[in-house]
Amino acid sequence: MNDTGRIERIIAPTITALGFEIVRVQLSGGQRPVLQVMAERVDRLPMTVEDCADISRAVSALLDVEDPIAGAYTLEVSSPGIDRPLTRLGDFERYAGYEVRIETRQPVNGRRRFQGMLRGTDDGQVRVDLSEGTALLPFADIQRAKLVLNDALIAASARPDPSGEPQPRP
Repeated sequence: MNDTGRIERIIAPTITALGFEIVRVQLSGGQRPVLQVMAERVDRLPMTVEDCADISRAVSALLDVEDPIAGAYTLEVSSPGIDRPLTRLGDFERYAGYEVRIETRQPVNGRRRFQGMLRGTDDGQVRVDLSEGTALLPFADIQRAKLVLNDALIAASARPDPSGEPQPRP
């Protein structure tokens, strides 16, 4: 399959210039792959359909020129949504106080899946309170992480601050 890192390097400067940050670039599927570009506004205001359309037009033009994907594919541009994936170290600080689900590439203390209260980061490690204690997960070993859609997250997103961010839990 094609290198999503290369695709991200191609499109990131343009997306940044438009006032957005890339959350994730993912290529999946077989016969006709889907390139998913997930982005959010730098000013943290909610994404609009027009924002996604602007990104889509810009990314399409770049990829038509650079042609990093062999054959036909579908481009999908979206916002991260309420139960967003956490992909950057700063995301784990920004969403401290919310419940997360994390999967690691390598076992940590004999397991690869964790669910608990996110408590931020500590020297390149993600701190999560679990029912049996606190886990420190090396950020570099995190394969997937996302916020858990629950009543607390829904309530927090229903009363966003002026920037559009959910309010951290007390």
